[in-house]
Amino acid sequence: MTGTFINVGTVLAGTLLGTLAGSRLPEGIQQRVLAGLGMVTLVIGVDSALAWNSTSPLYVLGGVLLGGIAGEAIGIERRLEQLGDRIQRAVAGEGHSRVSEAFVTASLLFCVGPLTVIGSIEDGLTDQYTQLATKAVLDGFASIALAAALGWGVGIAAVTVLVVQGAITLGAGAFDSILRGETLDVLTSAGGVLIIGISLKLLDVRDVKVGNFLPALLFAPAIYGVASLF
Repeated sequence: MTGTFINVGTVLAGTLLGTLAGSRLPEGIQQRVLAGLGMVTLVIGVDSALAWNSTSPLYVLGGVLLGGIAGEAIGIERRLEQLGDRIQRAVAGEGHSRVSEAFVTASLLFCVGPLTVIGSIEDGLTDQYTQLATKAVLDGFASIALAAALGWGVGIAAVTVLVVQGAITLGAGAFDSILRGETLDVLTSAGGVLIIGISLKLLDVRDVKVGNFLPALLFAPAIYGVASLF
């Protein structure tokens, strides 16, 4: 769990720095910071999505489409927003605040990428946390940019990081026996597509409700696993 604890620490530290800096920055500069983060996130998403070069993109397409349908039926994004709204009311009252938006956006950004899964498995199986340490640095800088634009609600996403990465780390043995070779490539690619969706929101192009596509991270490798049996 060492890598996860480091990651939580960088998110909290980045949020503190971003919140302190954001209150002193003009709105125009805050928007440019968010746009810069959005463009970098887009590049990261495209790079991850192209992991399907080693396999068929149909597995990723099927996983994203089925995952989106399942997520919409369950209402994952709505439930995340409701959780964010409850947190916002508890700590910020009924006034105008972006706590909910900051929490949901940061939680998705920090937990959807392939390093979340791969790094957590590595940490759990070998006690090596190099990949999670790399992710922690990236998340730290991202949290500075997000908090500067959206506020301290980004820091609440540290809880999401702790729960998600902690669960994967503790269950690493089961994940390691499944996520190998092309199965991992399909998962990485599906995660990249979702990261692209996050970048579109950060760039204020379109809110594609990335939360509703989270089941794609299960459906895509599952579809490949079934197909490989034939």
